[in-house]
Amino acid sequence: MKQLFKLVISVSLFTTATFSIGFPESYYEIKNIKEQKREFINILKPLVDKSNQKVKQERVFLKNFFAQAMQNAFRSLNPKDLKELLRLSKKYRVKKLFDKNKYLQRVDIVPVPLALAQGAIESGWGKSRFVRLANNIFGHWTWGEVGIIPEGREEGKSHKIRIFKTLQDSVNAYILNLNRHYAYAEFRKVRRLKSLEGKSITGNEAAQTMINYSELREKYVQMLQKMMKDHRLLYYEAGKL
Repeated sequence: MKQLFKLVISVSLFTTATFSIGFPESYYEIKNIKEQKREFINILKPLVDKSNQKVKQERVFLKNFFAQAMQNAFRSLNPKDLKELLRLSKKYRVKKLFDKNKYLQRVDIVPVPLALAQGAIESGWGKSRFVRLANNIFGHWTWGEVGIIPEGREEGKSHKIRIFKTLQDSVNAYILNLNRHYAYAEFRKVRRLKSLEGKSITGNEAAQTMINYSELREKYVQMLQKMMKDHRLLYYEAGKL
């Protein structure tokens, strides 16, 4: 049976959508475990890089916007730039429109080693049914109409596994989640402090702030750090390549 297939989702009030699910079929055909893990990284890293690049562009815009706005004492603001600022305030849930520090704390990249480690753990190296049925690499939940009911979901719970159109959408959602959800405020705080020192947060430092990502808490942090060490993911630290 082919591992790459089409999933058709019908949603009331929406049109029916058809899209490809999971990693490339060739990935699932790799028999050598070490080779498959290398290929997992080769597939996921470019997706993480693309998401981070978009965040970098948004960050550059914010720095330029506030530099110019402060120079002009926030007079004669460009309507187009103001519209973009409003979009980013909604995207990153920044309540005060001109809160520069809050933007710079939230609009920043996620360390590649952390993303690779979490992707590998949460997806079982891309082989979980959530990846193969929903393009969901990082275990995102939803409470909407559309989703996959997790096996063994406790009675009274209503969450579902979120369905993404593409693997890239899953990565985008993961990075946005770390950048704005209250559970990862400590990650953003540490990252911002490092940035003010002219440094980048390391994979291990970021992993230490992921205690709220899993019910395993401290054990999950240890799993992340072991994953990065055992599979040499720290090689992908910013500035090392």
